[in-house]
Amino acid sequence: MKADRRQILKSGVAILGAGALNAQELFGQARPAAKAAAHSASNCACETAADGSPLDTGTSEIAPVVERYQVELADLNRIFLPGSALHQSKVEAFYTGQLHLLETINFDALSRSGKVDYLLLRARLLQEQKQLAEDAKQDAEVAAILPWQQDVFGLEEARRRMDTLDAKKAAATLSALTTKLVAAKPPAGANPAVLGRSASRVQELRGVLQEWNTFYALYDPSYAFWVSEELKRTDAALGKYAEALFAASGAPGTLEPVPSLRGVPGGAAAGGRGGPGGRGGAAAGRGAAGGRGRARSNAPLGSEEEIAGIGPVGSEALTAELRQAWIPYTPEELIVLANKEFDWCDKEMLKATAEMGFGTDWKAALEKAKNDYVEPGKMIYWVRDNARDAVAFMEAHEVLTIPAGVKQDWWEQAMTPQQQLVNPFFTGGATIQVSSPASSMTYEEKLASQRANNIYEGYATVFHELVPGHHMQGYMSARYRTYRRGFASAGPFWSEGMAFYWEMLMWDLGWFRTPEQRVGALFWRKERCARIIFSVNFNLKKMTALECVKFLMDRVGHDRPSAEGEVRRSFNGSYSPIYQCAYMLGALQFYALHKELVGGGKMSNRQFHDAFYREGNMPIEMVRAAISEVPLTRDYQSKWKFYGNLS
Repeated sequence: MKADRRQILKSGVAILGAGALNAQELFGQARPAAKAAAHSASNCACETAADGSPLDTGTSEIAPVVERYQVELADLNRIFLPGSALHQSKVEAFYTGQLHLLETINFDALSRSGKVDYLLLRARLLQEQKQLAEDAKQDAEVAAILPWQQDVFGLEEARRRMDTLDAKKAAATLSALTTKLVAAKPPAGANPAVLGRSASRVQELRGVLQEWNTFYALYDPSYAFWVSEELKRTDAALGKYAEALFAASGAPGTLEPVPSLRGVPGGAAAGGRGGPGGRGGAAAGRGAAGGRGRARSNAPLGSEEEIAGIGPVGSEALTAELRQAWIPYTPEELIVLANKEFDWCDKEMLKATAEMGFGTDWKAALEKAKNDYVEPGKMIYWVRDNARDAVAFMEAHEVLTIPAGVKQDWWEQAMTPQQQLVNPFFTGGATIQVSSPASSMTYEEKLASQRANNIYEGYATVFHELVPGHHMQGYMSARYRTYRRGFASAGPFWSEGMAFYWEMLMWDLGWFRTPEQRVGALFWRKERCARIIFSVNFNLKKMTALECVKFLMDRVGHDRPSAEGEVRRSFNGSYSPIYQCAYMLGALQFYALHKELVGGGKMSNRQFHDAFYREGNMPIEMVRAAISEVPLTRDYQSKWKFYGNLS
């Protein structure tokens, strides 16, 4: 019997707030009051929104635990300075407590939705706990090079405790720190990655001091006399030492600057670690960057050094990322999978090539397609019309429910020439970033932009970015199972995989009618195969960056600028090492699940597609668990071989 979720939420928050979870009380049979509330809710005639689309009426007993976890973790990261010993101990205790809480819950008494959320939260906690331990090792390496960093953390921690400031004592702390920094030299023989992380940490500490300074410069008259000038000297010494550490690391480029302390009061926000090289979730670059994700490369465009970005991460890191994403295959097995999919693409490409009159010369067929593009200034209208045609096609085939709002709450923006160096193609979401030539480009750049965004390749990407792709994903995720947003950082397999899955399904439904349109679609399908092969091989140190560029040109048919942009984007530290694998792997998971449930007669197309939007962004194996009858246990592990046995 399902209890009213709002009633469960109230009781759950109250119990958690008291710090004494009674699992039977929270997750057992609904009490009479909850039953009455559920009965009342069922009679409220509020199953649909004003636009006629279904409201989120799904329930999960674990939802209050997930929501509380997200709020409390955000508070810990806000209150305690990342990188400090205090932050480490507080977050470590938090994860231990959360895992203990889950152990007290009667898993077998949960609904299917509750079991899915339990497993998602447990996997997330174990992943975060493991990452915290890895961070602790890296922080210890940094602390060995920066033994004085706690002096800086201590000043800001005292401010956050609202301790009374002793300005003279603070100035003495800064003076002693400046003396240490002036005499400091990067340790000889230290690991370059550790030196890079240490350089980034120094920059973060400068940010911490600036936040500390901003507060007292405004409110404490004695502060200016004792501290202001001393802090400027400390900041200058920190800046010089950061540059020295960074230079010693051997990384190309320069550190991102920290705004000057001149013109006090002012100052930047404290440096956090949520971006590349930090703990920003699986989609962000992590320890492998060694702090280099903050660098701006001075290497020539198109060189090995410039394109290679943060460098390979190795087999162990790749395997760990795959496990966290619920992918039960090894990196080597992914190469086998990608080559099997490549074989299918090659056969279909030759069929389309022959229909176009080019025999077996698929590159000639692709070249013809690339030279069919819209005139400058007209791309925005072509994208608009193509997006509307795709919506009409999907609705005519009755494969999913498209809410009225999702059809009208998007618009277009321009992809700048600078952005096109990194990503020469469309990107989408609430807006679609349209790539087309700009007047400021050279002749060669304009031509490259038009060829990269030709009619036939664009025909396969506009709906990927908008409806039913990324835009609709965001629209639905904001309205259904919103407490699951925290699980989205487990990886891009749901979002990118689903968008590419629609390309595969649209192929099956007959969206690509002409051989030219099929050539454009196959270019992208080959591209997704190639992304697995070149990104895995690069991270296994089996291919260089320039070999990846050549592979894309030879095997997929990229022009040199778009191939460089693809590889540059893959390795610049903004994405996880397996991000580029997610398109094909996620699509194949959805495709296998469609065959299992729709092909098996268990669900209609509309039921299936509506369900995975409403379940939310999470590992696709858990989508399968949520909408099918997969047996679930408390210790359930990833085991779904969605592509069969590849070993």
